[in-house]
Amino acid sequence: MKKQRPPTEPTPEERALFREEVADVVPIQNDRVEHDLPLPLAIPRQREMDEILALAESLDAAPFEIMLEGGDELAFARNGIPKLVLRDLRAGRWVSQAQLDLHGMNREQARAAMSEFIATALTLGQRCVRIIHGKGLRSPGREPVLKELVRNWLANRQEVLAYAQTRASEGGGGAVTVLLKRKK
Repeated sequence: MKKQRPPTEPTPEERALFREEVADVVPIQNDRVEHDLPLPLAIPRQREMDEILALAESLDAAPFEIMLEGGDELAFARNGIPKLVLRDLRAGRWVSQAQLDLHGMNREQARAAMSEFIATALTLGQRCVRIIHGKGLRSPGREPVLKELVRNWLANRQEVLAYAQTRASEGGGGAVTVLLKRKK
């Protein structure tokens, strides 16, 4: 029986063949320069996200069409909407066809829910809806966070013709009655 060599050790014939094949090869010169790259700067990602959110909310600020009438009751009507429509809305002469309650939601959840609610109402041909944002009694500092946000969001939606604080029996300062455009 013939003795076997380990597979990693080439035979003398294999070595001679290899040398013959690589006889004309010129070694590559390493002309690369090695650099020690500085570490990337620390970027405060959360601060950037907070600034983007703050900018988006400031762009959603309420337009000048929002009016204070009758104390601290806020009401809104687009240009060209008669004052009588706003007065009827405030008096509860429009019947709410749907209602959305935002209690317990954070601002992102509330905005998404409100957008979906308005889109659904428009699809169903509903003209008058109620959005309950709450009075902020359980909020930190007892400040109504969603109240102003909802009013600003509504004022910046083209589908919203007018809105007014609801009557006391329907939620008072914790809700708004919204008049939407007709379905096309």
